Amino acid sequence: MSGASAWLQRHRRSVLFLLALLAVGGVFAAFKLPVGLFPNVDFPRVVVSADAGDRPASQMMLQVTQPLEQAVRRVPGVVDVRSTTSRGTADISVSFDWGTPMALAAVQVNEAVTQMLPQLPPGTQVSSKRMDPTVDPVIAYSLTSHSLTPTQLYDLAEFQLRPLLSSICGVARVQIQGGAQEEYHVTLDPLKLQSLGLALQDVSNAVAAANGVQAVGHLQDRYKLLLALADARLHDAAQIADIVLRAGPDGVVRLRDVARISRSTVPQWVRITADGQDAVLLNIYQQPGGNTVQIARHVRDLLAKTPLPPGAHLASWYDQSTLVVDSAASVRDAILIGVALAGLVLLFFLRSLKITLIAMITVPAVLAATVVLLYALGMSFNIMTLGGMAAAVGLVIDDAIVMSEHIVRRLSEARHRGAAQARHSGILHAAMEYLRPLAGSSASTVVIFLPLAFLSGVTGAFFKALSFTMAAALVISFFVAWLAVPLLADKLLSPKDIARETQRGHGRWLSAVQRGYARVLGASLRRPWLAVLGVAPLLLAGWLAYGQVGSGFMPHMDEGGFILDYRTPPGTSLTETDRILSQVENILRTTPEVQTWSRRTGAQLGGGVTEANEGDFFVRLKPPPRKSIDVVMEDVRQRIETQVPGVKIELAQLMEDLIGDLTAVPQPVEIKIFDDNPQQLAQLAHRTAAAIGKIPGIVDVRSGIKPAGDALDIRVDPTRAALEVVDPQQVQQQLQTLIGGSVVTQIQQGPKMVGVRLWTPLPLRQTTDDIARLPLRAADGHVFPLRRIATLTVLTGQPEIHRDNLKAMAAVTARISGRDLGSTIADVKRIIDAPGYFPPGVYAQLGGLYKQQQIAFQGLISVLGAAVLLVFLLLLFLYERFKVAIAILAMPLLALPAVFIGLWASGIELNISAMMGMTMIVGIVTEVAIFYFSEVQSLLRTQPEQGLDAALVAAGQNRMRPIAMTTLAAMLTLAPLALALGQGSAMQQPLAVAIIAGLAVQMPLVLLLMPVLFKLLRGRLDDTEADDNPSVSAVSPTTE
Repeated sequence: MSGASAWLQRHRRSVLFLLALLAVGGVFAAFKLPVGLFPNVDFPRVVVSADAGDRPASQMMLQVTQPLEQAVRRVPGVVDVRSTTSRGTADISVSFDWGTPMALAAVQVNEAVTQMLPQLPPGTQVSSKRMDPTVDPVIAYSLTSHSLTPTQLYDLAEFQLRPLLSSICGVARVQIQGGAQEEYHVTLDPLKLQSLGLALQDVSNAVAAANGVQAVGHLQDRYKLLLALADARLHDAAQIADIVLRAGPDGVVRLRDVARISRSTVPQWVRITADGQDAVLLNIYQQPGGNTVQIARHVRDLLAKTPLPPGAHLASWYDQSTLVVDSAASVRDAILIGVALAGLVLLFFLRSLKITLIAMITVPAVLAATVVLLYALGMSFNIMTLGGMAAAVGLVIDDAIVMSEHIVRRLSEARHRGAAQARHSGILHAAMEYLRPLAGSSASTVVIFLPLAFLSGVTGAFFKALSFTMAAALVISFFVAWLAVPLLADKLLSPKDIARETQRGHGRWLSAVQRGYARVLGASLRRPWLAVLGVAPLLLAGWLAYGQVGSGFMPHMDEGGFILDYRTPPGTSLTETDRILSQVENILRTTPEVQTWSRRTGAQLGGGVTEANEGDFFVRLKPPPRKSIDVVMEDVRQRIETQVPGVKIELAQLMEDLIGDLTAVPQPVEIKIFDDNPQQLAQLAHRTAAAIGKIPGIVDVRSGIKPAGDALDIRVDPTRAALEVVDPQQVQQQLQTLIGGSVVTQIQQGPKMVGVRLWTPLPLRQTTDDIARLPLRAADGHVFPLRRIATLTVLTGQPEIHRDNLKAMAAVTARISGRDLGSTIADVKRIIDAPGYFPPGVYAQLGGLYKQQQIAFQGLISVLGAAVLLVFLLLLFLYERFKVAIAILAMPLLALPAVFIGLWASGIELNISAMMGMTMIVGIVTEVAIFYFSEVQSLLRTQPEQGLDAALVAAGQNRMRPIAMTTLAAMLTLAPLALALGQGSAMQQPLAVAIIAGLAVQMPLVLLLMPVLFKLLRGRLDDTEADDNPSVSAVSPTTE
């Protein structure tokens, strides 16, 4: 017994106990791991938002956007700055290189913005936020009632439910949308003010002075120290009405003498509904790294225990944990079904329940140990890590299969020879003998994942977690197969089992297959052109399939809900927009697959610049069985476009929209047109939008030219104002109160502060003529109408201003329905690349998700090339012969055409998941090839008298059963993922299909084509290696 075998024999209890300990630890770690939809990713993007009132877009650009752009552009590591400027608001997207420490980058952006604040217009508010997968809520509720007022609903959400939900561990914030905030309205009568000689400022000063509390000192009364407070706080409308404006010989003038005081609500230009009813929405956001499932469960439990006022109804309109749980359940089911199918394969081939059990035990043990590693590294359960474990199951079983089969075969051979070797030492010797091929084959798969560590972009962000999980599982699987499987075989297999296996042999059918294989391979070795003819149809079919397979970006999955963005014509009032959207709500109400929805008008789920004529729906579908989400979305789109004129819509699933938002552009198609002439830019954008809108599959086209509503320009003439003894600033202050109202003080009422707003009656400020007649008061006390000093003009709304890296730009965007991304973009290119399409000096660039796809594909192609080189290097280390390395490496490369055939046959696009599977095929097929050549090496070393052809044939016969078992087991374990059984499994479906397609051809390639290719190479390359002596033939590895 060798030293390694003796060591393993002495420590067998320790090894098995460690395996059991890791399995138990994995179970406990599984309950501790955070659970989310996607991995925790640092997206290299910070968004800076600025609000400067209602300044025109052109003025906003010059005074706010440009200074902020220049400030953030100087931050180290910035690679891209995009901005959108609208009336009074601006959003600036600052992008960094992937891998940038975003915590530090966000601080640097904040510092740059803070230094610029003194140079911005007074009152400008600037905020910034890092973009990560937690920018959207993880669970959201709607609060509705037929009996409670919007104010009561808002107070219930703000002062009762928000503090309650914020106390849950892992909750970052609770956002309240909708409802109404209480406010006191002091509606002034300008004629009464004029008759009493009072100005707006007099009223404002009097109301503000009448409400306050101030500490005026301390009082020491004997043994007590008292704080003296001067308390003049207001408490209700009656006290507001009693405020004294003026007192004198002529009597006292109170506020009620010149104004009507009422309890009302804060003016707002936002409408929030749920299922067509006015609602308050509670959006709950999780902290980065939080446990989505746990947070959602705590939220549900807490709300179930919280009593609500009679008539209040709370309903969930979005719950990300449902998708997470369903995705995890589908992956779990895929693993269980796959393992069960693989077990049947082993039982069919080996016809031994004990040997099958040994191989099956390794799967949960390896997965549990992988969970322990994920927990130790601070990772989470998500569709990527869970998918990685599901995809690794077939390879884990492969390791256990080949080790178990090798042990049984060696013991059977020893029994046939009548060797007196002890069973214990025979099992451990077989395990040590197989260490080199097992290590080489495992390494060939693991090295595939090394280049993925350097992959950037969205692909690297999401698929690194999958790659790490698979690599970790395969490394652990190697040690389990090498150490634990022999010990389990030693423990479970009795001499009777070995005798039974020896007597049983391979079975008649397998012997017949092996004899037929020997004849075919023998003929191929004598006539290599037969093998070439055999592989030609594969290459031809692969080439034809490559031309037919479409290309995409991320795999498409059914999330159970979608976002419906909408926009009515510019300047449409909130009331009219609400009327139009009621028709959209009727369409949703009559769609059988729709369960519930929420609607925001004048606001968006993801924030951003929003006018009163735009917003979004979130539509939640009923659980399956139902029509696919693509069918439902297309049906809703067509019905809205044909039944609701005047509204433009855009539909996308939430995760698709989220990934797009995190990378700055959510649309698959984006054409960025650069031109310094605004009028020409608008014309080109509209023309391009109309042109690409005719392309089949293009939907939801946007020109990128989004005008704001019309504006009433009140231009004060300084000369005429001076003649009336007022200045423009005084006019602006009075108009603010007369038209928009001014909050002059706030009254504390329980847990909330209620504002007191001064303004004029609505009939005095409804039309342009009403505004022109508004009375203004001069410094000398005389009153005059606004039209005497100002010109009123209705201006057409200015469009939003878009800039990319400080250059003016219009982004024409579109989505795709029923077609792949690659062919659609090809049609788009034919339009914009046509000679003379753009005038001189104007140019265009493609962006959007297509740009992200190109970045991802370039990275994955580099990864594939690096993986091929690493595998080739590994083969050279193993065999130190170029001809062996070339013969082995040719097999996975020849398996790649089968991947395109599989994708084309299953109707799946070539996306980043499929390319991941294509990369993994290189390692998987190489692993099987190494097993074959290890057998050739063993035969040439132990039976040097036989020729090379005989060794190649015998090795194929010996390895046929384990290769068949590993191939079928791996394919069946991946079959549930390939069939996308369950929600969330669609993310790994292209990967599984690609691997299965490669596995389908690996057995004939390795067992038939590779021996022929090796013989050809051996005859042509470097024939000076003692060819007459098989023991030192070119297939021999380095000396053991």
